[in-house]
Amino acid sequence: MRSDGFRAILGDDGRRALDALATPRSFRRADRLCREGDSSRNVLVLLSGHVRIMSVTPDGREVMVGVRGAGDIVGELAAIDDRSRSATVEALGDVEALEVPGSRFVALCQRDARVSWALVVVLSARLRGVGRLWLEMTGGAAIRRVAAQLMLLAVQLGVYHDGTVEITIPATQAELAMTAALSRGSWARATRELRQRGVISTGRGRVTIHRPAELRQLAH
Repeated sequence: MRSDGFRAILGDDGRRALDALATPRSFRRADRLCREGDSSRNVLVLLSGHVRIMSVTPDGREVMVGVRGAGDIVGELAAIDDRSRSATVEALGDVEALEVPGSRFVALCQRDARVSWALVVVLSARLRGVGRLWLEMTGGAAIRRVAAQLMLLAVQLGVYHDGTVEITIPATQAELAMTAALSRGSWARATRELRQRGVISTGRGRVTIHRPAELRQLAH
């Protein structure tokens, strides 16, 4: 489990308080944990597996806006502001989670400072991340945007081994291109250049970063 995930920040007492209100849930690959626009308010804390966060743009395109893993919380915004779901959450594989009714989660935050503080820390980190991603994805050459997107996925999903980083890609090439504000052709050309430089190699549903430092430099 990541040390900066919501569940880790809660601490032992906070986890016990949350777990007392929760129901275990299991999901399979492609299951929707929640759907954008739905009126459900349940909050989920991931125990294992990964999910991707998808949102529909004003022109009707569905783009990936994030990936969450073990220890992360999803669905909390609908519970906090009592509005419809702002995004769709889809399982990337087998996922185990704890589900808490939105009203109970809000009441817990109001009476338990540990839980509310953990939520503040997580939302603050996400807000900073959105700002950085916006700067990275809305300017510069295509190769810079692709490098920034791959570095983000490496942080979220990367498996490190002997100086390389292996990423199981959570979206299609077209979805990744849209997320980076690129055409599919521009994304393909940029990844081809990265392969030719020996920075990455690609396979079906995966990317291996052979030179993480060089990719990081290209992303800035």
